[in-house]
Amino acid sequence: MNGVSRFLGAETWKRPVLRYRAGEYWEEDDVIATEFAVTLYVNGEEFATLVCTPTYVEDLVYGFLASEGVIRTVDDVKSVQVSLWTGTARVETKSGVVLPPAMYNKRYIGSCCGKGRQSFYFQSDALTARPVADPVRLSADDVLRAMDLLDASSGLFEETGGVHVAALVRAGQLVLARADIGRHNALDKIYGHCLKSGESLSGTAVAFSGRISSEVLLKVAKIGVGVVIARGAPTALALDLAEELNITAIGFVRGQAFNVYSHPWRMKDVKREQGVAGGT
Repeated sequence: MNGVSRFLGAETWKRPVLRYRAGEYWEEDDVIATEFAVTLYVNGEEFATLVCTPTYVEDLVYGFLASEGVIRTVDDVKSVQVSLWTGTARVETKSGVVLPPAMYNKRYIGSCCGKGRQSFYFQSDALTARPVADPVRLSADDVLRAMDLLDASSGLFEETGGVHVAALVRAGQLVLARADIGRHNALDKIYGHCLKSGESLSGTAVAFSGRISSEVLLKVAKIGVGVVIARGAPTALALDLAEELNITAIGFVRGQAFNVYSHPWRMKDVKREQGVAGGT
């Protein structure tokens, strides 16, 4: 069995491992997260190679292309052909125009979102990341419930320990969840599904299993969601971006505790005397 065919469509793979604990070794099968490469072609030209979990690959393709500014809506796409056997995804756009891949690897100094502060961004980020206008409000219970919903959707992580999980939630209910070995991929799969299905993003939040890096924050902005709720910590650049992009960043959700790092006006159960500024 070759290295491609054995992973076709499979999230996991079993292989024997040598375990050690308390002075003893033993052999048993372990469940390993699948890592699969899909080369993306746009209008016949090689555009990027996505290393991913080989599920919901078409959603991943749509989300990735939208987050990179190649497409804006599902209507920009003429056709998509995904072949896990060959490890390819071939996309034809209606415009037939493709931006040079080199531009996505070059950072430049510029102002984000019309603000005066200068930072480093990918050029595609400046084209696609905009402040989120959704006035969604949520309570502490909503935040904790979002993480419970994420945990309930994390079967692949529980099985392998080798993936990230992202969930879209609204009013205490799970809209959808996606897992992937790449944290960006999990978010792109959500983005792609929403583009294809026409899912409304009003009143939603993204719950995320990892930390809030600048890249994760930008992905959330590109999707168009006003709240990101994460198990881990944020970075300083992510919080600068959250302030500019009107996103409420909530991190360190552990047990009955969490930290609100930006735009706390979205927390509807915070009293004014606790020092929370008003809305946008």
